[in-house]
Amino acid sequence: MISLKKVAAFALTAGCLVLAGATVDAHAARTRTVTDLTGKKVRIPTHVKRVADLWHANNQVVLLLGGQQKLVTTTPLIKHQPWFKRVDPGITKVVAPFAGQEIQVETLIKTHPDVVIAADPAQVKVARQAKLPTVNASYQDFAGLKKSVNLTAAVLGGSAPAVAKQYTQLLNHNINLVQKNLTGVKSRPTVLHIVSATDLTKVDGTKTIVNEWIRLAGGKNAVTKEGNQITVTSEEIVKANPAVIIVGQATTSQARAVVRKDATLRHLPAVKHNRVYGNPTGTFPWDRYSAEEALQVLWAAKLLHSQAMKDVNLVQETKHFYKTFYHYNLTTKQAQQILAGK
Repeated sequence: MISLKKVAAFALTAGCLVLAGATVDAHAARTRTVTDLTGKKVRIPTHVKRVADLWHANNQVVLLLGGQQKLVTTTPLIKHQPWFKRVDPGITKVVAPFAGQEIQVETLIKTHPDVVIAADPAQVKVARQAKLPTVNASYQDFAGLKKSVNLTAAVLGGSAPAVAKQYTQLLNHNINLVQKNLTGVKSRPTVLHIVSATDLTKVDGTKTIVNEWIRLAGGKNAVTKEGNQITVTSEEIVKANPAVIIVGQATTSQARAVVRKDATLRHLPAVKHNRVYGNPTGTFPWDRYSAEEALQVLWAAKLLHSQAMKDVNLVQETKHFYKTFYHYNLTTKQAQQILAGK
């Protein structure tokens, strides 16, 4: 039998727990370390309950992993993303500590986050200067997407790592399905990806995830310059003469209407032959650093190589994804709206 004196011998001494002759740092017992995607080791609470997510796209990853109840900050864009609000109505009540593009540090601190997730180096710096544990989840390709999902899952803890594994398996399956179906397909149409209908000269170049899904889908980026959201001239677009034009954050009818109004681009064969398409948008635009890239690669491959991908039912794939990861039952009409970018 253990005496009361022996029980009392377990004491908290100078911030340390003294247990059976072994000294354990009390702070260490309450924290753990994760390594972010820049290689930075960040000490975070063992049990994360409050997450400040300053990156639009990563809020969707938190939703996918079932951690949305832990969000104490988000971004204005996410608060107004129609399908995000449909799946998670509570997002409208989450604080968005921004004034324009600038973080309101005092507002961020008042949300008492256990950890901050960001992608912009300047935002990471501001959060760390405020002494908040901050991880950088930024990535540029599908391999990075998987790492970012796993990092976010590690931060959230609980069942999130298991969901991340399930997501990675689906993403790999869809990529492999596309590669299998395109075996033997020799044509690789050139694709111009325009960021949005508000500026037709802002496009996505090489060394981006956009470039990667174009390649995986059996296409070739019409832009040879590197970088996200880079500016080119209308003359450069005409010279590239893309076979297909995809416009982000727009429906196909909107995309075609705005391109036809452009005095230079309206003469492109892709425009004349209606090879201009709006990109699907769900809880986040599928084309831009989105967890729904798992669906984007299927959509893009079917767009570029419809015969090879004829057995893929995009409506069913979209409904399955939303039910599996968001626990939301889309109707067929809703899935069609998402695919149409509505």
